Amino acid sequence: MVYTADKPPLPETAEQLRARIPGWGADLDPRDRPSVPRESPLPTGAHWDLPEQQPELVPRERSMEHARLTPVFGTSAPLKGASGVVRRYAYRRFSEGRAAHWLLLIAADRVDAVEGHLASFVTSRPDNPVTETGVLGEAGHHPVASRRGRVDVRHAALDPVIVAGPWVLAGGLAFAGARRVLRRVRA
Repeated sequence: MVYTADKPPLPETAEQLRARIPGWGADLDPRDRPSVPRESPLPTGAHWDLPEQQPELVPRERSMEHARLTPVFGTSAPLKGASGVVRRYAYRRFSEGRAAHWLLLIAADRVDAVEGHLASFVTSRPDNPVTETGVLGEAGHHPVASRRGRVDVRHAALDPVIVAGPWVLAGGLAFAGARRVLRRVRA
């Protein structure tokens, strides 16, 4: 009984559980339970037995553990590009209980970030890694004093490499590619 207004029945009755498990139900006496008035069965106010299913206009990723989508689901970020292909593969091929499922979703997030950076180059305002990562902000506001006493001081020297490294690498590859193309055109 999935997504209904009614509480699903227990697999065993309270008497069966009490007979099978010593001490089961010790807190069932209403006089011993301070929350009983709040737990009394009140009408839920639901005017449905099964909520109306939201229409699926675009195919959505769904877990292989579930027969259908939840009655209401998000549509604000539809799958697109290579990251969408990786996400679809993760949901189609692996159960949510497998590490491969989640590792593929993390990889898809990284692919989506790269796709976003590449897409920014065709806009009128491409990404600016220097200002958007806050590298200059720390340099202008007491960089040594602000790091004193922090636990992450040891890897502070790696921060510029981690932030700027991918951009420098991409710039170097673009330069090498442009240079190779120019050599072929001149020859």
